[in-house]
Amino acid sequence: MVQVLKADGRDNLFDDFKDRVMRLPEDRLSHDTGDHVLNPDLGPYARWEGPPRDAAVLIPVIPRAFEPSVILTLRTPHLSSHAGQIAFPGGKIDREDDGAVQAALREAEEEIGLARHAVTPFAELAPYLTGSGYRVIPVIAEVDPDAKLVANPAEVADVFEVPLSFLMDPANHKTQSRVWEGKARYFYEMPFGERYIWGVTAGIVRSLYEAVYG
Repeated sequence: MVQVLKADGRDNLFDDFKDRVMRLPEDRLSHDTGDHVLNPDLGPYARWEGPPRDAAVLIPVIPRAFEPSVILTLRTPHLSSHAGQIAFPGGKIDREDDGAVQAALREAEEEIGLARHAVTPFAELAPYLTGSGYRVIPVIAEVDPDAKLVANPAEVADVFEVPLSFLMDPANHKTQSRVWEGKARYFYEMPFGERYIWGVTAGIVRSLYEAVYG
């Protein structure tokens, strides 16, 4: 159990987490984060030319009685980008979407069958800028524990949960590197059993931790 999640002697991890998010000062929500934080010499959009592409992801937190958890997906191996990787439900913000929240809800419904009436968004994090040219807005939401999830086989190979306490424990936030264009590129990784959480997803988790507990 992560002690930082039990501030003020409270036992309910989800309530404490939500309260902290809701009380975040504006400067914690307005400062862009991204791949470039660990790679300042590469710039925020290292592998992309042109204006950034707007996207949104849902950080779906289930307030389970014993242990609050976060829903994650395993992308199918045939996708054109991030195939076989672990991700939050999400995608590009379409013209028809009324902002990041609606885009995140739509994508979650399309990808994992998460009904909108079972989701209560309560905060948006600062945009996360990716080396592939996306400006991703993470939307944090509470999800009904009884919500039914059905993976869309065209996009999602599996849907699973990870304890919130695991993701918010900085001891689980490892840094790793790979060589790209002759230089070491650094990123976060958070191995969880047989699941390998890394890259943008791990970076967003780290940004969430830093905003709430940093």
